[in-house]
Amino acid sequence: MKKSVVYFFLSALTLANLPLLNVNAQENFNYDEAKVGTYLLPSLLQTPDGKKITSSTQWNNLQRPALLKLFADNVYGRLPGKPRGLHFKVNLEDKAALGGKAILKQITIYFTPADTGASMDVLLYLPKQVKGPVPVFAGLNFKGNHTVHTDPQIKITKRWVADDKNAGITGNRANENTRGLQASRWVVEEIIARGYGLATAYYGDLEPDHPEGWQTGIRSQLSKSLQIQPNEWGAIGAWAWGMSRMMDYFETDPAINAKKVALQGHSRIGKAALWAGANDTRFAMVISNESGEGGAALARRWYGETVARLNSAFPHWFSPNYKKFNDKPNELPVDQHQLLALIAPRPLYVASAQEDQWSDPKGEFLSAQAALPAYQLFAKKVIHQNEMPGLNQPVGETVRYHNRSGKHDVTLYDWQQYLDFADKHFGNKQ
Repeated sequence: MKKSVVYFFLSALTLANLPLLNVNAQENFNYDEAKVGTYLLPSLLQTPDGKKITSSTQWNNLQRPALLKLFADNVYGRLPGKPRGLHFKVNLEDKAALGGKAILKQITIYFTPADTGASMDVLLYLPKQVKGPVPVFAGLNFKGNHTVHTDPQIKITKRWVADDKNAGITGNRANENTRGLQASRWVVEEIIARGYGLATAYYGDLEPDHPEGWQTGIRSQLSKSLQIQPNEWGAIGAWAWGMSRMMDYFETDPAINAKKVALQGHSRIGKAALWAGANDTRFAMVISNESGEGGAALARRWYGETVARLNSAFPHWFSPNYKKFNDKPNELPVDQHQLLALIAPRPLYVASAQEDQWSDPKGEFLSAQAALPAYQLFAKKVIHQNEMPGLNQPVGETVRYHNRSGKHDVTLYDWQQYLDFADKHFGNKQ
């Protein structure tokens, strides 16, 4: 079989006759562009059996399913479908939330026919000033729904939460003092004022984020009903699966425009959001906020976090097969530009932060640029950039990118860019 590759230039030197970079040590981290070296990316527009992709029809019928399978087999594990018995219960509805500007709902999504089985709690804010179904931003949070806003009505999670001395979280349990702890990452009032809803759920409802979390998470609880063994997927897959179950609810709520749901994820949840968006085309837009290695950043580019580091520090996140490539990322049959391309033709936003070199901002940018040929198959307007844009200077049309000043976080600046992007592509005017 003839294998096609895409050449990427990281310096003025041509790639011809240069050896591939060999990353052969888990702790061998690099932050020097001069040491990145050269690499070959798997071809975006050639199938594993050598067929050239020249149309959107071929992409959808041939390349897209082939790439999804390669990512499932080698990186994330397979993703099961919608469970039987899935149902929803609205536990609270406040039609005068946020000083009368929003409607607040708290919904439990049950993954089995019984109300005592595996479930996740969704926090939903909807703007009252909008008539008719509203577009929604959706995503998972890190410490519980109650940390998204200080509203005392929001239920405090009783599930496992990572200890945080600075936040006063001990014994892996949340408490009243953690209300609004991460409100700066969600800017609820800003989102509502722009005419969008916001839906979020705690990622720990799906699987606690530690190596033994699968034993109490859905990978264990639902293995029989979903007909999938815990080792056939990882925590990233479990979190991605939960995002699709949120979409199942959106389709039942007449107040939500389920055709205009933007999926947003930060850091490890950004990795999960990309995998969810790649698999579930019901999401109309996907946003990766500093998702780094295993997310938007190129695996073959030796900079910041590595595949080996991911699998040693977080062995529960990915498929066991991913560990085969710890010391040889160049042998992966896929790279992350292909994951980003699986979002096509839907709008995609990739964001980095200057001080978050661990996530490799340049690698995220190059990955987004390398995904553009898939969008061109659908006649989508794209902008090819040879160089990274300056700080706080977003670039791109259907695929957009920015590198924000500051550290690894989600800020008001990030949200303002995402809201503007959604306005453009959803035609939302407030």
